[in-house]
Amino acid sequence: MNPEPNVLLKQRAEQLAKPIGKAEKIGQFLEVLVFKLAQELYGVEMQYIREVCPLREFTAIPCAPNFLFGLMNVRSRIIPLINLKVFFDLPATEGNKNSIILKNEDREFAIVSDELIGIQSIPLDQVQPSLPTFTGIREDFFDGVTPERIIILSGKKLLGSNQLIVDETV
Repeated sequence: MNPEPNVLLKQRAEQLAKPIGKAEKIGQFLEVLVFKLAQELYGVEMQYIREVCPLREFTAIPCAPNFLFGLMNVRSRIIPLINLKVFFDLPATEGNKNSIILKNEDREFAIVSDELIGIQSIPLDQVQPSLPTFTGIREDFFDGVTPERIIILSGKKLLGSNQLIVDETV
């Protein structure tokens, strides 16, 4: 006997509605661009990376928040440049060699990195959800950490954050 079509559809819907468990993530990978900030490794999903370019020239903006490094001109597009070391309250280090342009359908800005490491495919089952040492502002943008201590930042949260927008009208 075959179950009624509505019963079968309901069972399938319940199966699909279950959260993805660790066992179901096996074989799936997260492709990230890995870079260094203040001697720590960070990664952002490649789907949010528009391009990477050397940080040559930028224009500082007076009276702007200290995390706003300035503005840069990339092929006739003016792009805000964010210093995540200042935003995340990380120690100041020598570096600031590259800019990583993040983009989604609504926003575009660049972040400064000390050093580019490269693109890595990280198995999703190796990404741990949280560390107790990540508190404050970093915790809001944190997606996980790998056994190699690569901190995965959420490109979606970074690009969607109103904390990174300077609006003097408010």
